[in-house]
Formats: sequence, C-alpha cells, structure tokens
Amino acid sequence: MKLDFEKSGGLIPAIAQDYVTGEVLMLAYINEEAWNETLSSGRAVYYSRSRNKLWRKGEESGNVQLVKEIRVDCDLDTVIFMVEQIGGAACHTGHRSCFYTAVNPDGSTKELSEPLFDPEKVYSKAHR
Repeated sequence: MKLDFEKSGGLIPAIAQDYVTGEVLMLAYINEEAWNETLSSGRAVYYSRSRNKLWRKGEESGNVQLVKEIRVDCDLDTVIFMVEQIGGAACHTGHRSCFYTAVNPDGSTKELSEPLFDPEKVYSKAHR
C-alpha cells in the first residue's frame, strides 16, 4: 500500500478508533516513517508536529495502542488505526478519548468524562 504523503506536505491524518466499541479516541498525524514503523511493529506510531519527531504512542505513559486493523480512505491520504487501547486512556490529558468535550448549541461546553490519570504525574515536562 502506497499512501499519498506528498499531497499534504509529508503528513497525513491518522484517526485512532477503538477496535471493539468504535469510539474515536484521537486524531494525530503520520509521516512515511511512522507508517512503516506502525506496520512493522503492530503498535501505533505517530509524528509529533510540536516535537518534530516520531511519537511512539505510550512510550511515556504506558498507554500503548495495539493496531488490530488499518483502514485507508479512497484518496490514500487518511488512515484509521483500529486499536486496542492499553491502559485505558488515549489522551495526554488523562481522558480515554481526546474528544471528551461537547459543544452545546449556545456555544457553551460540557466535559463528558473524567480523566483516568493525572498527566502531571505521568509525563515529563518535555512532553507537555
């Protein structure tokens, strides 16, 4: 499978979705190196735009994502990693999903879930 990394400057969106429940856990980006490592390791690897390097999901928190299936869109420029989320939380804030905030019609917001861990205790300052 040859993904189209050139279309968007070398990075394409990668959605992580729970393999069993279908819950969308997060959206990140991959470059070709992250893609190849994900394929060879079976664990989700992303490209951190803020740190400008590969991000092996769970390398600090232990909350790794085991890739069970990969889906590719028709334009070959977006992927969905169907994952088993180890450790419960996919979000660096400690929430299960990065999509834990709902926006009401009036623009106000509501937090839909509580964090599963305290990120201050899990991540180094370099990560945040």
